[in-house]
Amino acid sequence: MTSRIDELLAAARARFQRLSATDVPEALRRGAVLVDIRPQAQREREGDVPGALVIERNVLEWRCDPTSDAKIPQAVDDDVEWVVLCSEGYTSSLAAAALIDLGLHKATDVIGGYHALKAEGVLVQLV
Repeated sequence: MTSRIDELLAAARARFQRLSATDVPEALRRGAVLVDIRPQAQREREGDVPGALVIERNVLEWRCDPTSDAKIPQAVDDDVEWVVLCSEGYTSSLAAAALIDLGLHKATDVIGGYHALKAEGVLVQLV
C-alpha cells in the first residue's frame, strides 16, 4: 500500500517538469531564480548554494507571491521561473506545487536537491 504522503508527492510532481541538477546552470542563465528553502541548521551542516536566494519554507509563498506585501524584489509577476531547492528534492516538490497553486506557473524543483547539485559538481558552476 502506498502512503498518503507518497501519493501527495507524486500528484505534486505530476504538475510540473522537474529539473536535473545539471539543468540548473542553464535555468539560471535564462533568468530563473534558485531558491534554497532548507532551514538554517541544514544549510550550516550541508553547505551553501552560491547564487541561491535563501527563503525558508515557512515564508516561501509570501516572498514569491507578486501580490503579497511581503514579496521579495524578484517576485515581479507570475512568469518568474522559481527553481526550488531542498536537501534531497522532496520538500521542494511540495513547495513548487504550492507556488503553482498561487499562479506561479513556472515553478519547479531540483531532482535530488542539494545533494544532487553537490554530487554532480554543479555547485562550483554556480559561483
